Amino acid sequence: MRSVGVEEELLLVDRESGEPRALSAAVLAAVSRDPQGNEEVFESELQRQQLEFATRPQTAMADLGVEIRRWRAEAARHAEKLNASVAALATSPLPVSPTIGTGERHQWLKEHFGLTAQEQLTCGCHVHVSVESDEEGVAVLDRIRPWLPVLLAMSANSPFWQGEDSGYGSYRSRVWGRWPSAGPVEVFGSADRYHEQVRDMVASGVLRDEGMVYFDARLSHSYPTVEVRVADVCLDPSTTVLLATLVRGLVETAARQWRDGEPPARHGVTLLRLASWRAARSGLEDTLIHPLTMRPAPAEAVVRALFDHVRDALEESGDVPAAQEALAMLLKTGNGARVQRELLEREGSLRSVVTECVRRTLG
Repeated sequence: MRSVGVEEELLLVDRESGEPRALSAAVLAAVSRDPQGNEEVFESELQRQQLEFATRPQTAMADLGVEIRRWRAEAARHAEKLNASVAALATSPLPVSPTIGTGERHQWLKEHFGLTAQEQLTCGCHVHVSVESDEEGVAVLDRIRPWLPVLLAMSANSPFWQGEDSGYGSYRSRVWGRWPSAGPVEVFGSADRYHEQVRDMVASGVLRDEGMVYFDARLSHSYPTVEVRVADVCLDPSTTVLLATLVRGLVETAARQWRDGEPPARHGVTLLRLASWRAARSGLEDTLIHPLTMRPAPAEAVVRALFDHVRDALEESGDVPAAQEALAMLLKTGNGARVQRELLEREGSLRSVVTECVRRTLG
């Protein structure tokens, strides 16, 4: 069975005001001083108001869920020492002036990309699924392209930007899309062609290195995995587990199609960009672009089409019952964007939204 690992970026916020705080270095220092701090799990990100953790590879989704909750709780425990909290929010609901880290790489990004880097306080969720070779990995990338916007819609958790309603379910994806290497890609056809494209992108001088290849899904440059990077960090950890379950199902389904000689859909990048925009705008509240027809369809119907597409793989891994339950709950209660808007309507302040989201982050 393919192993799965998750990376989540969390927002560091003041326990009283809910405003983001530039404390990543202090939190990491607290982790390093703790005899059970697990330094290898946590790391800083571009902005000092965020903290990232990575789970170990797991084959059982229940075990992955335990890890996600554990590391969220550990991040919260260390943040509490600094009168702060962690929130699984893909953008800050409250206004913020982001603070870029002092490391050489972060300063290079600041110098070369200006406001794009300065404003890039966004928190995503990356799902890694093991593959047997780069050739299999690229075959997977070629075949999962139309389904990635559906994952974005399900995870959408960033309706607010600088204290205002953005009108989007995932405004994070719109901000992230400012990077020149971000977004959907064409069909590569082979691992050689994929690596040639990456080498050419780095050789252009625009990108510092392969780590800046920000495709919606890519071959990891560190692990033998396909890395799906399209999602917002999810407010509820159960949604993260559902996302990881579906991504593994997509990878396994695509690998089987490749082995069976089934070619990938030839949807162009232009249409895929429209599908991503639609997913970011609507989330699960309106229509999405159906991956098979590239025409609008109700969001719930498109999500269920994704589930049907990977059902055989989920059956074999034993994930159908848990995934069905989690999907039913997501469709009933809504994604993080819907929850945040409902909280604002009920509580009347974005500060209260952050306070409640801190609580929900821990499940």
